[in-house]
Amino acid sequence: MRLSRIELFENIRRDKRLDPLVSQRALAVKYGVHRRTVRQALTSAVPPPRKPGLRKFRLLDPAREWIDAMLREDLAAPRKQKHTVDRIHKRLAVEYDFDAASYSTLRNYVRTRRPEIVAEYKAGRRHLEGMVPQAHLPGEEAEVDFADVWVRVAGETVKCHLFTLRLSYSGKAVHRVFASQAQEAFMEGHVEAFKVLGGVPTRHIRYDNLKSAVRTVCTGRSRVESERWTAFRSHYGFDAFYCMPGRDGAHEKGGVEQEGGRFRRAHLVPVPDVPSLEELNARLALVDEAEDERMLRGKLTTIGFNFRIEAEELAPLPAEEFECGITLTPKVDRTSRITVRQCHYSVPARFIGQRVRVNLRGNELLVFDRRELVARHPRLTKRGDYRDVLDHYLEILLDKPGALARSTALATARAEGTFTAVHEAFWAAALAAHGDAAGTRALIEVLLMHRRMPAEAIHAGITAAVRAGSASPEVVAIEARKAVATARARELQDDGHDDPPPWADPEAGQVLSLPDRRPVLPEDTRPPPSVDVYDQLLTRLPKGSA
Repeated sequence: MRLSRIELFENIRRDKRLDPLVSQRALAVKYGVHRRTVRQALTSAVPPPRKPGLRKFRLLDPAREWIDAMLREDLAAPRKQKHTVDRIHKRLAVEYDFDAASYSTLRNYVRTRRPEIVAEYKAGRRHLEGMVPQAHLPGEEAEVDFADVWVRVAGETVKCHLFTLRLSYSGKAVHRVFASQAQEAFMEGHVEAFKVLGGVPTRHIRYDNLKSAVRTVCTGRSRVESERWTAFRSHYGFDAFYCMPGRDGAHEKGGVEQEGGRFRRAHLVPVPDVPSLEELNARLALVDEAEDERMLRGKLTTIGFNFRIEAEELAPLPAEEFECGITLTPKVDRTSRITVRQCHYSVPARFIGQRVRVNLRGNELLVFDRRELVARHPRLTKRGDYRDVLDHYLEILLDKPGALARSTALATARAEGTFTAVHEAFWAAALAAHGDAAGTRALIEVLLMHRRMPAEAIHAGITAAVRAGSASPEVVAIEARKAVATARARELQDDGHDDPPPWADPEAGQVLSLPDRRPVLPEDTRPPPSVDVYDQLLTRLPKGSA
């Protein structure tokens, strides 16, 4: 292994110390160095600094000042309008009549010199990167931001968005996950946060220039806001403070900028696996409560202690809640679907060809027929995505049973677990007993029972029918009613009623054996009746005969 210069000097000095009579020539031959190096080692244990290398880019010496001036202009130029090597090369030839250096020489110089000029510029402005600590009064200010987060919802990994509202004084934060950053989600996050906090900041809330709130960014801090956002702020009575665009404005709401990443690392790793975003947000609500015991850096008391002081200074909530959802009236097409924001959702088949009222919210979509809620879907965000509910197509499938096996609604029901192995077993038994069409219709009649009875009772009825070897929807209905009656009887007993109700069957849960209702008749031994008398009616009598 090659020795470093310090190790080389140490070895030379050691040999000289052990044998004072050894010559410099001998030491130079032993270590393969010049005698000048031996003299340097004997003079000092620290090697002298190396001499600077030869100057590069000698051909560019006449143009160095011009090139550096162009690179300094780029410090204040827009990001996409800075000098390229090709542009510098052309300007030197046209404006300064300099073409002695090649393109590659100029490129190597710019590659080395540009970072140096940026470093020189920042060195003179390093003090401007400092931050001045701020004092926030209780209840006056808050900060809001979105952070990207990945969530596994019903087995599918999707990109979601973590909404965070953080009070500046106490550091109390409210976190909620939404499927998108649309205006509906933006406002619903505020509403949920105001509910948790029990009030509204009295001065302002700091924001980036989100499209959900800002329609146009003007000079300075002037903004043109969207009308619904302005109405929302007016309803809750707070002002908005918009930070400067780009990275220069990030420090103006540094608390929430760090909070989103910290919360994601602390509570959303590994990737959450939940059946719905509603359940995930319920978990986050518990996490927010637990974080009240956390103590921020530089504070002597916990977040919860400081929030109890701040909560008293917040402005009260309005009497009525603002409706954040957007109302739309799409038309139901022949596939019993509506299209909202380039995504497709199923509705009951009876509305085909009609318009329905839709309330689009941050994480869900509600479909109404006048005031009746007829469908509820989780909000979709991927263009062209769809969600079909099997119950919406049952009336069509009664007339077209062959369409069930390959339907997207059945695939969705299987993926979501609503079409279970119990249904599969009954369907197989019905197909074997009645054939394809009649067997599928029997299954559809069972699925229609879900509209009237709980799913647990239907599952119990199907299980009992299959165990008895029956594929009749009537048997499933009878057993499902028995399961409902048994459940009610147990509820009454749990409430303190020892006597069973009159409809409770002590043998509930057993399969009914349906007898053959056809009567058994004795064998008929009588002779068949004669029809000779009736044959006379078929004989045509001659005219004039009596």
